[in-house]
Amino acid sequence: MKIISFDKIKELNISPLTCYKWVSDAIVLKKEAFLPAKISLKPHIQGVFYNTMPVIIPSANIGGVKLVTRYPERKPSLDSEILLYNLETGENIALMDGNWITAMRTGAVAAHSVKLFAVEDFKEIGIIGLGNTARATLKVLLAIYRERELVIKLKTYKDQHENFAQEFSGFSNVKFVYCDTYERTIENCDVILSAVTVFENDICPDDCFKEGVLVVPVHTRGFTNCDLFFDKVFADDTNHVKGFKYFEQYKYFAEVSDVVNGMKPGRESNKERILAYNIGIALHDINFAGKIYKLVKDTCEEISLNAPVDKFWV
Repeated sequence: MKIISFDKIKELNISPLTCYKWVSDAIVLKKEAFLPAKISLKPHIQGVFYNTMPVIIPSANIGGVKLVTRYPERKPSLDSEILLYNLETGENIALMDGNWITAMRTGAVAAHSVKLFAVEDFKEIGIIGLGNTARATLKVLLAIYRERELVIKLKTYKDQHENFAQEFSGFSNVKFVYCDTYERTIENCDVILSAVTVFENDICPDDCFKEGVLVVPVHTRGFTNCDLFFDKVFADDTNHVKGFKYFEQYKYFAEVSDVVNGMKPGRESNKERILAYNIGIALHDINFAGKIYKLVKDTCEEISLNAPVDKFWV
C-alpha cells in the first residue's frame, strides 16, 4: 500500500484542464458505477459530521471510499482521506489525502455544469463565497475559455474579494466587479456560482434571476425559491436531491450524466432558467485517486499492514 500525501499530490501540478477531463470522463461512466448514497453520521457535537462515500468503477478496475469529516473549530474545518483498492484483486493499493482532490474535482464539476448548461455566449458570472471551491471553478473555466471576455462579479466579504481578484490578476480577459449585496451580485448575471457553506434563508427574491440564468449552488443553500419557478433542475445524483423540500414540484428534473449521454435534454432555449445541484459524488474522488495513483506509485514507499496470507484461526 502506498501512502500519498497532500504535498505529493500538489507536486504533480495537475492542470485545471486535466481536472476537467477527469470529471467529464467520470460523468459518462456514472451509470456503470456502483454508487450508493453517501452515509452522513452526525454525532451530538454542533457542526460535526462524518460522511462516508464508497464507489466501485469497473472499467477503471478500482474501488474505494472517501471519508470526510467536519469539525468547525479545526483549521481547516473539513478534512478527507481516501482508501483506494484494486478491484480485480481486492488489494488496498493506496491511502491518500483527499483535500486537494475534493477542492479540484468540486471546482471542475461546477465548471462542467457551466459549460453544459449555461447560455452559449455567457459573459457575466456572479460568485458568492470566495474560498477554494470558487477558485478551483474559475481556474477550470478560464482554462476552457481562454479567449472569452468575462465579467466576474464578486460578493464582497472582508478582504476575500480583493485576494480573489489578485489571484486571477494575470488574466487579461477577466474584469472583476465588487458588489456589496447579494442582489447586485446576482442581477443580470448569466451564471451564478455560490460556494457558501451555510445560508439560513434564501438570499434573493425571484425577480433577481433573469431569463436564461444558470445557478450552481455548490452547497445547495440559499436558493430554494428557485426550485419552484426555474424551468429545469439537474443534479449529479438523484439520491442527493430527492429529499429536498420541493423535489416533487420541480418542473423538470434529470441527472447530469443522462444529459451527457444523450438520454435527456439539457438546455433547450436561451430563456430557460436552470439549477445545477452537484452535491458531490465519490465517483469523481475515486477516479481522481486512481489517476493520481498511477502518476506517483513508482515514487512512493510501499508499506505493508502484514495482513494474513493464509486462512487463520483466532
